[in-house]
Amino acid sequence: MLAFTFPGQGSQRPGMGRSWVDHPSWEVVAEASAAVGRDVERLLLDAPMEELTRTANAQLATFVQSLVVLDAVERVGLAPAACAGHSLGEYTALVAAGAMPFGEAAALVVARGDAMAHAGEDAPGTMAALIGISDDDAEAACHRAEGEVWVANYNAPGQVVIAGTTDAVAAASEIARELGARKVLPLPVSGAFHTPLMGAARPGLRKALGDVAFSTPEVPVVANVDARVHSDPNEWPGLLSAQLCGPVRWRQTVETLSGLGATTFVEVGPGGVLTGLARRGAPEAQSLSVATPDDLDALLDAVAGAHGAEDPWRHDQHAHEGEHLYMSERVVVSPCAGIFAPEQSLAAPGTGLLPGTAGHPGSGTAPSRVRTGDLVGRVGITDVRTPFEGEVIRWLSVAGERVQEGQPLVWLRVTEEDR
Repeated sequence: MLAFTFPGQGSQRPGMGRSWVDHPSWEVVAEASAAVGRDVERLLLDAPMEELTRTANAQLATFVQSLVVLDAVERVGLAPAACAGHSLGEYTALVAAGAMPFGEAAALVVARGDAMAHAGEDAPGTMAALIGISDDDAEAACHRAEGEVWVANYNAPGQVVIAGTTDAVAAASEIARELGARKVLPLPVSGAFHTPLMGAARPGLRKALGDVAFSTPEVPVVANVDARVHSDPNEWPGLLSAQLCGPVRWRQTVETLSGLGATTFVEVGPGGVLTGLARRGAPEAQSLSVATPDDLDALLDAVAGAHGAEDPWRHDQHAHEGEHLYMSERVVVSPCAGIFAPEQSLAAPGTGLLPGTAGHPGSGTAPSRVRTGDLVGRVGITDVRTPFEGEVIRWLSVAGERVQEGQPLVWLRVTEEDR
């Protein structure tokens, strides 16, 4: 089960879009520029670090870069079973889950960045990461500092971020060292994000949220403020508003995703911070990041490798030395949006004739074979025919599920006789 996570402010880097310029997914940048009336391409290619770290620029650039990467991941036929994003990344996660239209979300991110930048000017503050300290001790350090300082991020076991006024953060940092923190790392930010000092940003954000039409997420999205899944679209404006002044419960979010069954955490976007946090918070799961086009190969190899390790029908998984495993697999995707009705005559290993649940490779059932042009199902009244030949090894969507255009429906293995 793939859980997609999306990074927040601080993951941006100068020139981070350069490796994507010749990729088809780069078209997302022009769409974003048109939606918000800003030159996003210049931010991703030419903006110096000083300009890119300004709150408004950092948030827009990180959001768009993450969606470029997401578009590329979707083009190779992979989709998440659940999503979450860290702070700003929560907006990207909602777009990925179909809960917000891309253009409206981009405009909302601009409004959020501008509001937070102004709040940082009105109520200056800073942030610091505490390493090697428990959540309770970090909270105690803030209380004992007797100033305007709070826990802003519960990132992972032993890693907490505090935020507040400069003097209060310094005092809490010293107390944290006394309580056993191994390191205190000041963060180069322009405000005390996720604390009451961001209160001035809420009216502007609430107004912008009122202009967005939220939809029911197509996959579970775990919220920052309570680490719970919220499927009611009417709840998300309040959750996003509360996120401004409340802590990001990322450690708890990773635990929730694990509880939902996530076996692979994929960080989609610039940087790799969330990958490291997932490895600490869910060491039993596989964690990797996709930030460049080259990382797509690693992702597909990882997914195919995990599948092949447990697929008894994959007798040739080591047969081709040096060949990427994903080259022997294909995904048939939906040509349109609608209700999926799979072809009942097809079976995947261990799943029988599509009883209505997505099939995970198992044993006991021989996989069905399909030829180019064979019917694999219908979306609404539209026939879905495979452009590939091969064996059905896994169903990725279930009977009666509402799917979107481009959503993966069935996973095929291409054997030697199909090449």
